[in-house]
Amino acid sequence: MKKPFVFGVAVEEENFVGRSEEITVLSNHFKYGVNTILLAPRRMGKTSLVKRVAKDVQSDEIRIVHLDIFSCRNEYDFLNIFASAVLKQTSSHFEELMQDARDFLSRIVPKVNFSPDPTQDYSISLGITPRTHQPEEVLNLPEQIARKKGIHIIMCIDEFQQVGEFPDSLYVQKRMRSVWQHQGNVSYCLYGSKKNMMITLFQQRSKPFYKFGATMELGTIPAKDWIPYLRRQFAAEGRELPESLAENICNKVELHSSYVQQLAFNVLVCTPSGTTATYDGLTQAYENLLDENTTLFQEKTENLTSYQLNFLKAVISGIHDDFGKVEVREEYNLGSHSNIVRIKTALVEKELIEIRKDGIYIADPVMKQWLRCRFCWA
Repeated sequence: MKKPFVFGVAVEEENFVGRSEEITVLSNHFKYGVNTILLAPRRMGKTSLVKRVAKDVQSDEIRIVHLDIFSCRNEYDFLNIFASAVLKQTSSHFEELMQDARDFLSRIVPKVNFSPDPTQDYSISLGITPRTHQPEEVLNLPEQIARKKGIHIIMCIDEFQQVGEFPDSLYVQKRMRSVWQHQGNVSYCLYGSKKNMMITLFQQRSKPFYKFGATMELGTIPAKDWIPYLRRQFAAEGRELPESLAENICNKVELHSSYVQQLAFNVLVCTPSGTTATYDGLTQAYENLLDENTTLFQEKTENLTSYQLNFLKAVISGIHDDFGKVEVREEYNLGSHSNIVRIKTALVEKELIEIRKDGIYIADPVMKQWLRCRFCWA
């Protein structure tokens, strides 16, 4: 079933909006083998952008390997997923995969699981352990395959911040960097949903991945790109969306990509077929959006301390810096300067606030409104 608006998953085809400049930059990085670190808040379209560019760039000479390492809890979890993705996505047929496994990962016999559904693909399990392989051997697998096949491989690794949670993480990162930086036929696009953890991995001088590649930071998509798309999707469903209302949908969620799609969908279902969307419909749709996210927001805030809630209230009230000023600390009961530092650290780790060049802001624009309503904050 074709969806008029897509949210919660990567968007493709006609649901992909804007990003023309970012597409050009990332395409050039892929074509010329530039390592790329992609930074953006959660649900701002990182995966969608990577898949969009990969589709355009992939060719007989350039192969794209996608993997998501969210489920990895240690180095060998990662190595198994890494090797499986490389073998599977650089092979044109099953026999080629098995031959590559024998050539480059000796001492293992891949276990292959075929889906009973003919429309589904197969999966492989390699069983790589410290007893069978050294990490360096697996980390260099894409380079070996690229040389053999005369291709360039681009490794697109989602949720890369998980590496920072591995046991002996610093040592694991050093090992990855030491192998990957010498590969001439492989480049890397690394991205993840936790922006602040990604910044820690790649922008701190003390970390192994410091200056590993070019950093791309995704901003919001301008309303001028959203408005024609929103109106077109409404028209395809037999409804009209006035331009001013389309702009209001964008502004309501501060141009947050996933929320623009979700709120637009809510407005669509509040608009009877053959009619024009209204501001009353937008109001109801936004209330529905708050309700749909209430459980998530409750889980994220139920264990906050009074100090942490006071800090969020200060941010929502328009305080974005100078939290240590006497009048700010007293008005919002933030405690001592050292306590403010601890509050900031905790709220960043919980992804409730983000630190921008011009100050501190609530990370989620819909959660900001939910907090106002929940705690009766102005």
